[in-house]
Amino acid sequence: MVNQKGIPLAAMERLLKRAGAHRVAEEAKRALKQALEDHAEHVGQRAVKYASHAGRKTVKADDIKLASK
Repeated sequence: MVNQKGIPLAAMERLLKRAGAHRVAEEAKRALKQALEDHAEHVGQRAVKYASHAGRKTVKADDIKLASK
């Protein structure tokens, strides 16, 4: 298996099981991983813009909160 980067698939399984799944297919784990990483990248990009607009290089928690709305 190829060395994976980003969010571990085991974490995807835990999230899905917390959501009520009894069993989780590998494909479902990969799909959730991709969706979450895509969303996180989008939120991160927006947060960087907010920080930059505020004249900062540092992204703060408030930037993330605002970007995720």
